[in-house]
Amino acid sequence: MKRLSKFAVLFSVGLVVSGCTANNQSQTEKSSETSETSTTESKASGEHIDYDNQEEWEFTAGQMQSPIDIPTAKAEAMTEDTGTLALDYDADVSSVENNGHSIQVSDGGKAQINGRNFTLTQFHFHAQSEHTVDGEHYPMEAHFVHTAQDGRIAVVGVFFEEGKENKGFQEVLDDVHNEKDDPITDLDDMLPSNKSYYHYLGSLTTPPLNENVEWYVLENPVQVSTEQIESFKELYSHNNREVQPLNDRVILKYSE
Repeated sequence: MKRLSKFAVLFSVGLVVSGCTANNQSQTEKSSETSETSTTESKASGEHIDYDNQEEWEFTAGQMQSPIDIPTAKAEAMTEDTGTLALDYDADVSSVENNGHSIQVSDGGKAQINGRNFTLTQFHFHAQSEHTVDGEHYPMEAHFVHTAQDGRIAVVGVFFEEGKENKGFQEVLDDVHNEKDDPITDLDDMLPSNKSYYHYLGSLTTPPLNENVEWYVLENPVQVSTEQIESFKELYSHNNREVQPLNDRVILKYSE
């Protein structure tokens, strides 16, 4: 069974071009890197990541790291060139697990970004939020991780704020607590109806911290209850990477 979550947004074609040219690797190298990343992450599944000693994490690059603070006044508006971002996620999931550093839901589905096809591989959660907005954290942040055939990675970030209960997130929590992989039938509840977003090029936020990741951080948060936040924090009260320097990167903003 599937629930369809689709949205179309305008964003700069130049954004896609700059995103592609920012990566100096060949497609073969990128595919190799993605394969290596997947292998490393697979080996790390179930292993603890020490968020209290992040300075000991190993990585080979450092100018395009994530997460970042998003200074809203400095974000550059996108041009009027058209592009489409459409999501079609599966309700049936292959696994919901406490993997040692987050709750991770292995899911299928498709994303199309300006004609480029991505496959949803998994989504997971962080507390506090990893990205900040004008220096402020949200209580939580969800990351929907996609890969493309050429090796590129695109992550859609969604902020969670305290409010009413979120049915989709509750289904995730229930699966973890009950050790089941029941469908997430209210997956759309974890995506805001207004799809304005910030875009920049960054990295994975857990080791191996590979760069040239396309980030689409949605501006508008979704609500989750205080009880749901506390339920997650019983497992992970602090699994967010520290904010990294922006350096010379540009943050682009689309306003729906």
